[in-house]
Amino acid sequence: MRTKLLVILFFSLITAFSQNSSKYSNEFLNIGVDARSIGMANAVVSSVNDVNSTYWNPAGLLNIERDEISLMHSNYFANIANYNFISYAKSIDNESAIGFSLIRFAVDDIMDTTQLIDNQGNIDFNRIELFSAADYAFLFSYAKKNNLLNINYGLNVKIIRRIIGDFASSWGFGFDFGIQHQNKNGWKFGFMARDITTTFNNWSFDEERLNDIQDAIDGQNQEIPEKSEITIPKLQIGLSKDFELTNDYSLMTAFDLFILFERTNDIISSDIASITPAIGIEFGYIDLVYLRIGAGNFQNEMQYDLTEKLSFQPNFGIGFNMNNIEINYAFTDIGNQSVALYSNIFSVKLNLNMLR
Repeated sequence: MRTKLLVILFFSLITAFSQNSSKYSNEFLNIGVDARSIGMANAVVSSVNDVNSTYWNPAGLLNIERDEISLMHSNYFANIANYNFISYAKSIDNESAIGFSLIRFAVDDIMDTTQLIDNQGNIDFNRIELFSAADYAFLFSYAKKNNLLNINYGLNVKIIRRIIGDFASSWGFGFDFGIQHQNKNGWKFGFMARDITTTFNNWSFDEERLNDIQDAIDGQNQEIPEKSEITIPKLQIGLSKDFELTNDYSLMTAFDLFILFERTNDIISSDIASITPAIGIEFGYIDLVYLRIGAGNFQNEMQYDLTEKLSFQPNFGIGFNMNNIEINYAFTDIGNQSVALYSNIFSVKLNLNMLR
């Protein structure tokens, strides 16, 4: 009965807030982290089992045996935007684990030309200042094993800070919840619900600074934007399985569904929900070298002649595991199959016990 009430409450929240929510609020949290995961098109919700679980599915933290730290850097939009991720996780005991993460997505060194022209109408380039538009997310993760149900579950508490120079800033708060389960045949199941109670962002604006740009373009920037944003829940559901091909070679396959409670251009779309799949494959050689491929972000793109064309985003990755250090690389959007620009992504995972 309690489970049914939670399900009813969850979907009631989705319905209640969907009409007044921002479709692209906190979108930087949907990019993904870890070159290994991105190389597999993010189809990792059931298989992730290391420090990167703090982002993908906190339930995966229970597989950690040693203290781990993960670092990732990538550039977007021709190196204009920088995306950085750092995470730390450790096992508390055989049935619980914790983790902490920081995400920063920012465009730095933006020129502020609002004071370029002085009161006498003279142009003075020395009056140009630089500012950043930066988004931060702090994630606090906790994972616990439920022996009765044979599942691992985890919770993220996230604090969001968004800053646009001294023009505007906001604070946000939300929760994620994840589950992992493995059956006797080796099939792994994963479930991740992001923003389960909706994530609320509250903005504050410097009205004096906003006045500097009020009439910069005739007919635009006339009103102060809305001061609140609500991010509705998203779901990720996945299956995966490991296969031992020979004593030296292994194969892991994964299939995930990403569900958003909005009408979008996803391959399956309705007024209730939109769904896009992702497929990931990882080939391993003696647990040392890995080759990864993936395809995701399947979209129905509108063409100039008003017809629709199916697009997707193919990814490729390689990884090297040297006991205490794992180095991964991913290249996204191979062959420019989707509208997204390609990116080179690097990540490193360290076992901190090697320092002891």
